[in-house]
Amino acid sequence: MKMSVFGCGGWGLAIASLLHQNGHGVTLWTPFDEECAALKRERGNAQLLPGIRLSEDIAVTTDRGSAADADMAVIAVPSYAVHETASGLRGLLPAGRPVVLLSKGFDREGGYCLLSDTLERALGSQSPVVALTGPSHAEEVSRGVPTAVVAASRDRGAAEAVQAAFSAPVFRVYTSPDIIGAELGGAMKNVMALAVGISDGAGFGDNTKALLMTRGIAEMARFGVRMGGKPQTFSGLSGVGDLIVTCISEHSRNRRAGLLIGAGKKPDEAIREVGAVVEGYYAVQAVHELQKRIPVELPISEAMYRLLFDGDDIQSVVNSLFSRELRSELEPDWHDPSEW
Repeated sequence: MKMSVFGCGGWGLAIASLLHQNGHGVTLWTPFDEECAALKRERGNAQLLPGIRLSEDIAVTTDRGSAADADMAVIAVPSYAVHETASGLRGLLPAGRPVVLLSKGFDREGGYCLLSDTLERALGSQSPVVALTGPSHAEEVSRGVPTAVVAASRDRGAAEAVQAAFSAPVFRVYTSPDIIGAELGGAMKNVMALAVGISDGAGFGDNTKALLMTRGIAEMARFGVRMGGKPQTFSGLSGVGDLIVTCISEHSRNRRAGLLIGAGKKPDEAIREVGAVVEGYYAVQAVHELQKRIPVELPISEAMYRLLFDGDDIQSVVNSLFSRELRSELEPDWHDPSEW
């Protein structure tokens, strides 16, 4: 199969290498002439994926037209660039060819909608969108570390085609019809990873970390259900799986940014010091805006917004979370109230 991978960050490079190892023809696309020339010359990016060299058979180009004869287009750009990338592909892809979404986050240009919605609006119903998501740091996938992800799509045939094309001896792909839940898990876990990083940076303990991760997944599921997702999705790879790896991994940019903020850095200083896109920072903004249209209780996300954008300090945020009205742990709509 011919694969066009849009985006030459760590994840784009890792997935291009995986697809090549699976026997596919791969073309990497970047909008930047300098990046294109560097990849052709160096066959890798030592800063993003040290020690990983791309095969000479993987083409690198700045020409979007390379996707015109692709069997699948793979979107691996940061969330803020999905809108522009999708617009550039309009009318280019042949009908019926799956578009594989690796990006995680919300579309700020499109009114904070899901990225799959942006792709569907730009490309039309003839290009089925599949979100490939789960606990999958590029640094580990590129080294052949055993990994499992989920291919989520409303189109079963497209999800199964992606499953077959991407699965490898140490890269297992499951399928799911719940693209809404899968995408929200991938976007909102970044918010929780920021919170966990802040907690660790501030010197709180393992109890607090477990609290944020556990109540974080409940918050993600609560919001996901209101958005049209299925609650069970959040107990899978795209929910709790991605949450765990992003909250605890040394590779997590969101965790690193949180550690810096917890240690006393201002949020904008922490983002600059990380030196790469911190999706959780923008996801906090997106969730805040979406809450205005979809009223739902999201205490951790709300606390993160106050801390990052309203100037609240860490202790006041902790106080506000712990002074909330006491309640049952179980969601009222998800269990039989007659139990007691």
